[in-house]
Amino acid sequence: MASTTHNIHELLDSMQQLGASDLHLSVGSVPIMRIHGQLTAQSEELLTAEDTLAAAEMLLTEEQQNHFRAKGEFDFSYSLGNTARYRINIYRQKGSVSIAIRLITSQIPTVEQLGLPPLLKTLTEKPQGLVLVTGPTGSGKSSTLAAMIGHINRHQSRHIVTLEDPIEYVHTHGKSLINQREVGSDTASFASGIRAALRQDPDVLLVGEMRDLETISAAVTAAETGHLVFATLHTTDAPQTIDRIIDVFPAHQQGQIRIQLAAVLSAVISQRLLPTLSGRSRVCATEILINTTAIANLIRTEKTHQIRSMMQTGRSSGMHTLEMSIRELMQQGQINPAIGKLYLPEVSV
Repeated sequence: MASTTHNIHELLDSMQQLGASDLHLSVGSVPIMRIHGQLTAQSEELLTAEDTLAAAEMLLTEEQQNHFRAKGEFDFSYSLGNTARYRINIYRQKGSVSIAIRLITSQIPTVEQLGLPPLLKTLTEKPQGLVLVTGPTGSGKSSTLAAMIGHINRHQSRHIVTLEDPIEYVHTHGKSLINQREVGSDTASFASGIRAALRQDPDVLLVGEMRDLETISAAVTAAETGHLVFATLHTTDAPQTIDRIIDVFPAHQQGQIRIQLAAVLSAVISQRLLPTLSGRSRVCATEILINTTAIANLIRTEKTHQIRSMMQTGRSSGMHTLEMSIRELMQQGQINPAIGKLYLPEVSV
């Protein structure tokens, strides 16, 4: 394989052609792409420390290189002409440089294209509240949020402010006015960006990640003050999402945040991407919690352990569990039962 310096753009192009979601470059390994959820080697020649360093230097500006040298890791977005955008994380491991690249399609996906429940479009019509999209890394959270923001942009006249690290999907003004701010370059942090946004006359806020107490507190306050707030968390299911938010706060503040969360929460959408039966694509399995009066009461009274059973019987309100979604996909023949069962509780297999 020729020097990675001359081939990094070819590898980025190949991601689009092969339908890869991710590319990994690491010393001692061949270039690896994740295609429909599976890691696939793209060469037979192992990468050297010189290869990955050269690729990093080709992707980074001089200012970004200085930041990377100081911190040992760096997140940024990268455009390759007008064809595609990439979310890139460059980091050090065992003294050498590694690179993780996520492909972001230039077209804003729709709820229908992602195979998501139509209920998500209804959630975008709410005048205020907190809508959380959760799941592990690589579960499609950014795409889901982009689809919901895109739906607002096509159908409603609202001012949308996004706070992202880095900016992934680039929206153009439609019926809505959209201002996208990148943490690190346009604002110092998610929390400071939220506080500033409240003085920018927004109707809708998108918070790329609620990763600490300050950001969570600011997002809840924004929802309390009459804004529709969308945000992500790295949690595995809806009940755990509630507990995670509450547990971030000191014990003496947890009673108050329970009351606030019960009042402002609109919905929690938890999701996973599973390979289809053909293995040529992936399908989204979802879990949806709607904050009904009964759910809000469970949150206030510290009975979040009862939320799952209420979700199992809450179809009429739009709720369902991840297990219910996976079973439905299995029955429809969309996913391999052997794969689906890996995500189901052992007692239900």
